[in-house]
Amino acid sequence: MRGLALRGPMDRTTQSMLLRQLYLAYYEERRFAKAIEVSEQLVTLGVLPDVAHQDAARAKQAAGDVEGAVGHLRLAARAGPASRRAFHWWTLGSVYYLARRYEEAIGALTRAVRWSTSGRPLYQGHLAVARCESGQRVPDLEELIAWLADAPAGQGYGRFVLGQMAFHAERWEDARRHLEAFVRRTTAGRAAMAIALDGEVARARQTLAALPRR
Repeated sequence: MRGLALRGPMDRTTQSMLLRQLYLAYYEERRFAKAIEVSEQLVTLGVLPDVAHQDAARAKQAAGDVEGAVGHLRLAARAGPASRRAFHWWTLGSVYYLARRYEEAIGALTRAVRWSTSGRPLYQGHLAVARCESGQRVPDLEELIAWLADAPAGQGYGRFVLGQMAFHAERWEDARRHLEAFVRRTTAGRAAMAIALDGEVARARQTLAALPRR
């Protein structure tokens, strides 16, 4: 804040860097209204516009504004380079999935798969979970589980997707193992990550509670 208050000219890149640090500070303190305000200033500056829209979407989702998050993620997908487009569509699909808007999640995740390269096992797995939740049959679920489990993307967030796929495949112990690992790692990590994945942690715990007792 002191840096932003300095008198004299300041180039947009420097201003953007300072604003993003301020955004992260507000976000980690769960001051989401302030984080949204700063993120919208970042959007206006136009430096890395897709990243700014992602930040705004993250803060709006945390504040419970799903439609606001959706709007920013659609703009991120439009503004970002081709190399980041799959990530933006996947993030949008994740927001829809957590809101239990499965048909919209399927649409966004299908686009993520279409644009993806290295992240395809994760995006394809998440798409399969959304299809299962919508009541569709996914005949290649076992193959998708094996594909993601062998990929680098199968760690971290991939544990959440693996756990949900294993649940729908009725592989109860695998589901428990992956989801417990995801919850443990997420809640013990950085504050920003834990906040960003609040919805996934809650969903993982719901699935764990639905598993048959040992």
